[in-house]
Amino acid sequence: MTQQPRYRRVVLKASGEALMGQQGFGIDVNVVDQIARDIASVRELGVEVGVVIGGGNIFRGVAVASKGGDRVTGDHMGMLATVINSLALRTSLHKLGVDAVVLSAIAMPELCESFSQRQATAYMNAGKVVIFAGGTGNPFFTTDSAAALRAAEIGADALFKGTQVDGIYSADPRKDPNAVRYERLTHEQVMRENLQIMDAAAIALARENNIPIIVFSIHEEGGFKDILLGAGRCTIVENDPAPGKSQL
Repeated sequence: MTQQPRYRRVVLKASGEALMGQQGFGIDVNVVDQIARDIASVRELGVEVGVVIGGGNIFRGVAVASKGGDRVTGDHMGMLATVINSLALRTSLHKLGVDAVVLSAIAMPELCESFSQRQATAYMNAGKVVIFAGGTGNPFFTTDSAAALRAAEIGADALFKGTQVDGIYSADPRKDPNAVRYERLTHEQVMRENLQIMDAAAIALARENNIPIIVFSIHEEGGFKDILLGAGRCTIVENDPAPGKSQL
């Protein structure tokens, strides 16, 4: 009997740093190709995939500001980097025969938002991978916020956050041998213990829309598919239990 995936429509948040691999800046094409292969394998399961891409690997608004640039310049540089990263991933997916389109993840005026939501949903319903260019370099609208917003708008079953390690830890596991990895948490625990996996706005959006956040290593080939099939190493941040009910 074929194993069925746990979710049918997901959003994957991939930061610019994830696409950078071990490089100091820019894009590691091998990493982008590997992420594309993982997305393609998930699509083969019948799962609809949206990807929100950041741009911090190429330009940072803070770096621009520190050299005398203004906030708007930083935002523009961040958006440019995000588009470059999104097109790189689309190219890798196209090489695998996976149809993908690039849309904006930046919040727009109300009239545009409803159009963007319908457009993204229609593309996903047609079997395309939707890549949202999400980074701005602006601390008030991060790639995390963009991912949670788009996940809510398109009715995603889960929000995956791709990181360098395989879940949420009490400390950096690459530096601290005693770091504890969490298996399952609630949004309330994340906020109470100050586990900074996403910004507060993203966590609140996910919580409000009953979307679990799943943190895993985007650099572990095949991990994305394994987790969708109920295996692999990750931390699941689930919806808080209702008052009086225990967490399963």
